[in-house]
Amino acid sequence: MMSKPKIECYWWVRVLQVLALALLPLASAWAVAPKLEGGMNHGLVLMPEGTVWAAGGNVYGQLGDGTTLRRDVFRRVPGIAGIRDMAAGANHSLALKMDGTVRAWGSNIFGELGDGTTTERHSPVAVTGLTGVIAVAAGGNYSLALKSDGTVWAWGDNAYGQLGDGTTTERHSPVAVTGLTGVIAVAAGNAHGLALKNDGTVWAWGYNANGELGDSTTTERHSPVAVTGLTGIAA
Repeated sequence: MMSKPKIECYWWVRVLQVLALALLPLASAWAVAPKLEGGMNHGLVLMPEGTVWAAGGNVYGQLGDGTTLRRDVFRRVPGIAGIRDMAAGANHSLALKMDGTVRAWGSNIFGELGDGTTTERHSPVAVTGLTGVIAVAAGGNYSLALKSDGTVWAWGDNAYGQLGDGTTTERHSPVAVTGLTGVIAVAAGNAHGLALKNDGTVWAWGYNANGELGDSTTTERHSPVAVTGLTGIAA
């Protein structure tokens, strides 16, 4: 049975809350809405001007500052700007640039950085072959990207089918989630993925021992299935 990562509440959780309240009034004055993300032991903040700041645990380089030193104060992730979205996985981070490409850093044991390797990265690197991306999500040890054409792409750990490509094969570069079109939003759990379609239905795949896919079963799914009885969903 899969063990779930333990998420501890560090001091930076409170800092994230304070920053959220402080930044919300600025959102309308900038092209980027402020966003907060919490990984297992690190936190990310997307600032209105499109920079990413990070603090917390850094054993795998998940703060993206070129080191593995823990940071008790939020610092800007160097080398990236013009960011429109970002996500924090268990021990890796993602940033979506305005040009529709994705950068990643941190743990890469399962290929969750999508750069075609399993090499740990302490600074941002480009995710291989991804363009036209409009949103990103990071799970335990895998990543999701939503493209402007309504398709979803995934990479990283796939032991429970959380990449939704019909297999349990680990992927070090992005692959398409099987059969999904018309998607307008994505989310990543520890080992399961969710997609909201433009018809208001929700689709899910991956680990399902606790019924987290909402398909009225506890059967693991390696491809997307419809969440039972949900219509008219907006988020």
